[in-house]
This record gives sequence, C-alpha cells and structure tokens, in this order.
Amino acid sequence: MRASILGGTGYVGGELARLLLGHPVFDLVQATSRRHTGKPLHTAHPNLRGTGDLTFTDPARPERVDVLFSALPHGEFAARLDELSGRADLLVDLSPDFRLHDPEAVRRYYGAGSTARASGAPAFVPGLPELYRDRLRTADRIAVPGCMATAAVLALRPLADAALVDGDVLVDARTGSSGSGNTPGPAGHHPERASALRVYGPVGHRHEPEITQHTGVRARMTVTAVPAVRGVQVVAQVRPGRAVTRAEVWDAYRKAYADEPFVRFVAQRQGLHRLPEPRTLLGSNHCDLGFDLDDDRIVAVAALDNLVKGAAGGAVQSANLATGLPERSGLEFPGLHPV
Repeated sequence: MRASILGGTGYVGGELARLLLGHPVFDLVQATSRRHTGKPLHTAHPNLRGTGDLTFTDPARPERVDVLFSALPHGEFAARLDELSGRADLLVDLSPDFRLHDPEAVRRYYGAGSTARASGAPAFVPGLPELYRDRLRTADRIAVPGCMATAAVLALRPLADAALVDGDVLVDARTGSSGSGNTPGPAGHHPERASALRVYGPVGHRHEPEITQHTGVRARMTVTAVPAVRGVQVVAQVRPGRAVTRAEVWDAYRKAYADEPFVRFVAQRQGLHRLPEPRTLLGSNHCDLGFDLDDDRIVAVAALDNLVKGAAGGAVQSANLATGLPERSGLEFPGLHPV
C-alpha cells in the first residue's frame, strides 16, 4: 500500500519515515518539505542515510496514496482537509487539529479561532488502539492523541472503569526536548535546557481535556521539561475514595491490557527498574505501566517514547488496524538498554 508523509522534516515526520521505510506492507512514496524540496531524506534525518533514494517533494503537490500521514503544524492539516480527503483512502493526523470533540474545550485551550474544528472531530477516530480498536478497524480518518495524553490515558482509564477514581486526578508529566519539535527557540536552547528541571506547564496544559475526553476523569496536569531528548513519564495521583488492595489494582490493569501487544506491566518489588522509566523504551512502540499504593491513594506511573508510541508508532499501529494488517506490523523493535 502506498503511503505518504506531509510535513516530513520534523522529528515526528522522521520517525514516521523510519517506521514506514521498514514496514512490510506500507510503501513510503512521498515525504514533503518546503525547505528541503528535492533533497534526500537524510538531509533532515541522518539516521535514514542509505535507506533508499526518496527525496522530499513540494507539500503543495500531494500524491494519490492509500494512506496519508500528516505531521503538519497545528492548524495546517485542518485548513487543507477538503483537498487532502481526495488524496488518500485513509487520513492519519498527528496534530491537535481534530483531537477534541468539545467546542468549549477547543476554545479554551486552543483559542476562539479553532472552535470550528470541533464539528469535524467526531469523524476522526482517536488513534488509541487500546481503547478504540473496533472503531479503528473501519476508520478512514484518525486523530492521534498527544504523547503525554496517551501515557496518562493508558494509566488512568482502567482505574476509572473499575470505579477506583474519586474526584480530580493530579498528573505530573515529564518530557524530553524532542516534544518541542525541531524549530529552534529559547526553551530548547542547550544552555537553558541541559541539566534543568523546568516546570513550563504548571496549570492548564492542553492535554488536560484529552485525558478527560478518553477517561471521564478530570485531570489537573503539571508538565516539567527534563534534560532528556526522548521520553515521557507521567505520575498520576489517584484518590480511590475507599481502601483498595494491590491485587485489586492489578486486576483492573490486567482486565484492560492483558492481551495488548504494546502495553507492558512493570511489577518489580525491588531493584533499579521497579517502575516505568522511558529510557528503556526509546525507539519502541511500548507503553510501560506500574503503580504503588499507600493508605488513601494510588500512584500510577506510565512511560513511553514520545516520538513512537506517543506519535508516529501510535499512528502506524492505528493505520495497521484500519487497513486490515497485523497490528504489530513494522513495530516490533523492543527498545534499547543502556542508552
């Protein structure tokens, strides 16, 4: 099946290219870039040197393909939706354009000029196979959730389904610098980022309504930039409203994810790797989940690679389902250790 990438020079575009070039069925035939039109992919992504002779093409001339992945900046995919709908059987968007269904949430978190997108959002199935697998099998439009939202939703949804969440949930998220994209700016400047633990989203982060939309739980999120390139870790403080046992929490997670190909449980009681840590997941499409308990709270922890399971890998996994392919196709890489 022919596949293309709109917005192929960013970090997510690079991960899409890496995964699609190694995919057994999807054939990457186009990756677009305004800045690098006519240049080989390794101009922007040196790790792709020697993987073929594909060059970047003009984004104004999308080819007709079976699957189109969009890694365009916020707002650009929505502005071109009518045009792009005729260029592919399946559209997979990795921007925030069609993630939220509630117009008020869109207005509050993205501004009044974005609210029109909410009316089109229900046509997009969320790119979260663990929650929406059956809908994804018949989808022709997919909206991939944000990376930190994906981790938080996978950590919280089983607890919500088991009635183990009472009231708001505090979500402490830590993210590496690649989550900010490859456009230079003060926040990503090495002297400012290295060795720093900078709380840049203390309240009101845009992933909050995504978490609520997929879990029914009101999330209060704080985001910290950490001195890593890849990786997301979320720590969610959950008040269950009653006494719970460790076995009860594990039962909730196993009921939800026992057969999931890309969700793993971290259950070690001692040693260095007792709870999920993103470093061992780099390059993989896995999300690791774990938790601990005290008298009146569950501390749920999730980790993933923000560019893979939190973006490009989640997109390919969802596209595999939508096109009738085995879900693991092109996504078997287990991660690296040490890095």
